[in-house]
Amino acid sequence: MSAVSADLLEAVRVRLARDGLDPSPAQVAAALRAERAVLGDAEVLAVARLLRAELIGAGPLEGLLAESGVTDVLVNGPREVWVDDGGGLRKTSVTFRSDDDVRRLAQRLAAAAGRRLDDACPYVDARLAGGVRLHAVLPPVSAEGTCLSLRLPPRHTYGLDDLVTGVGAQVLRSVMRARLAFVVSGGTGTGKTTLLSALLSLADPGERLLLVEDSAELRPAHPHVVRLETRPPNLEGVGGVTLRDLVRQALRMRPDRVVVGEVRGAEVVERNRHKTPTLRRWKSVVPRSIAD
Repeated sequence: MSAVSADLLEAVRVRLARDGLDPSPAQVAAALRAERAVLGDAEVLAVARLLRAELIGAGPLEGLLAESGVTDVLVNGPREVWVDDGGGLRKTSVTFRSDDDVRRLAQRLAAAAGRRLDDACPYVDARLAGGVRLHAVLPPVSAEGTCLSLRLPPRHTYGLDDLVTGVGAQVLRSVMRARLAFVVSGGTGTGKTTLLSALLSLADPGERLLLVEDSAELRPAHPHVVRLETRPPNLEGVGGVTLRDLVRQALRMRPDRVVVGEVRGAEVVERNRHKTPTLRRWKSVVPRSIAD
């Protein structure tokens, strides 16, 4: 790749993006010929891999996302990329050429999730294909440059015995058997979603679970799960669907358990506001966490 200048790479990228072409080796080779560049087969393939990552993948972050054990990839502007691979956060050697590159990646990922990210809407929270959780904030809201956070879904589902042992596990199993309402609370990255998924996997197979989330993250091993996911307003500011809206809908869908993925607002009052004999029979709203 040393033979390929940054200017040539950018010219090929712009040409492919302008024409809406997939960065296949054949298309990359054609774009290089159009730019009057002559490269060997190995260099063309290397350019194709890099452009594919930039145009339809995660760009310079692709390698980090593929690493075993990585749960979070955090970008604080073009010169700081951090990962958490189970041993706490560590800074990597990955960088971007400029903040424009970070912004372009964040906007492309947001668009892939069907969300808007621009000066009028400078932050986004969405779920990408494959379950990766995306959060991004643009300057000037993020003063030091575009911030991008990617959280990878668990690579396998944990059972309760993998997480809790002894008396603690017995208590949690009893809570599930009794179908009590409960809250799972904790800091970012402490395993709230993992624990709640494990607990919901203990629910009776004959029960119907309604999961209400901002971004679908819960992965219970259970045969009857219905997922409801919020939706932001459109460009005209209408059409948004909130957690509170979804809790109301869930109560009408014959749930045995209603699970609220993240409690941050008025959705927490819906259970008390709609106390009916049917709701009392269904038992509980199960929040995952409560914001500070």
